[in-house]
Amino acid sequence: MPLKDLPPDARPREKLLARGPGALGDAELLALLLRTGTAGRGVLQMAQELLDAFGGLAGLLHAGADDLKRVKGLGGTAKRAELVAVLELARRVLAEQLRERAAFESPTAVKDYLQLHLASRAHEVFAALFLDAQHRLIALEELFRGTLTQTSVYPREVVLRALHHHAAAVVLAHNHPSGSVAPSRADEALTQTLKTTLALVDVRVLDHVIVAPGQALSMAEKGLL
Repeated sequence: MPLKDLPPDARPREKLLARGPGALGDAELLALLLRTGTAGRGVLQMAQELLDAFGGLAGLLHAGADDLKRVKGLGGTAKRAELVAVLELARRVLAEQLRERAAFESPTAVKDYLQLHLASRAHEVFAALFLDAQHRLIALEELFRGTLTQTSVYPREVVLRALHHHAAAVVLAHNHPSGSVAPSRADEALTQTLKTTLALVDVRVLDHVIVAPGQALSMAEKGLL
């Protein structure tokens, strides 16, 4: 049903202004960003189809511009650009939070931040969060890229980047394009190798986070560090 045919108090914009954003469902909030649907397909229907196509809001947030381009009604640039911009704003908000306070005051924020950056990649990426002495974020760097199943990580390069940033601690991270966040034996062995190597230059490994669309695992929380 077109938005104009809905009762005023059921239209997403009016509902948001009258009752607040918490009163809107995911499809309604997304419809506000999309603004218009396509011929024979209202914007609320389009929003719901978009959520269904990506497995919900979390999956949509991990979609890239090229992924969105394949969805009917998003072949142009305007709507896609706005959705990608929302994702980038979410990343920047999380980054500011991590820069302003100790990262491990909010482990969930760390995992969310890493998910937004890495989870949607089709290939495996190894990254590190470099932290200062108060465990606030200095920088996130993608250090190595691999195939869909493995990546080569060189401890010497991780050490050099940690020294470059004058980091006191790091959070290691990589994605599993397979969708599972269960750590492999190779993941556990790599973590221990990097932990030992970085300790030689007085840099602590606080965690190793594995991400996939919609989920993340902290090896520290699992007692694997």
